[in-house]
Amino acid sequence: MDYRVSDILIPKEEIEKRVVDLGKQIARDYEGKELVVVGILKGAVVFMADLVRNIPPTVNVSLDFMAVSSYGDSTKTSGIVRIVKDLDSSIKDKNVLIVEDIVDTGLTLSYLVKLMHERQPGSVRVCALLDKEERRKVHVDVAYRGFSIPDEFVVGYGLDYAGKWRNLPSVHVVEVTGESRTEV
Repeated sequence: MDYRVSDILIPKEEIEKRVVDLGKQIARDYEGKELVVVGILKGAVVFMADLVRNIPPTVNVSLDFMAVSSYGDSTKTSGIVRIVKDLDSSIKDKNVLIVEDIVDTGLTLSYLVKLMHERQPGSVRVCALLDKEERRKVHVDVAYRGFSIPDEFVVGYGLDYAGKWRNLPSVHVVEVTGESRTEV
């Protein structure tokens, strides 16, 4: 099948405003504290960069990253989580904020939250730009949510399909445009 970017689901201006609001909310909750913001690569990097720039210096923010794989080049999660890149530093006794681009079934994020808790942090919370609650297979507590969205495959603002369209400033729906070619 062929895919193409379709309608804008969330415009750039709405994303910008919501990211500012999330930064303020996080700043209130962590004022005077240290916070390790853990971005889940690659999808969350655009959101995370904007988010941390909107957390004032009343919060002592450090950054770390993890890369996990559960999609590959598919539009559906496999449900199998593979850690591709782990944290560089210990999170023991630290406040951790996991930043995700999108929460879908919750399987990947549930695994990551459990893994973080095993490392004995002071606290673990989740911030996600997008949340597809109707697709949830396991409960995940999303403390900071950008937008709830319908069950559509989306790209832009860091989200991709097969490595494409991360650079779009808005969130777009992806449409199937044709038949796939199969080789014999």
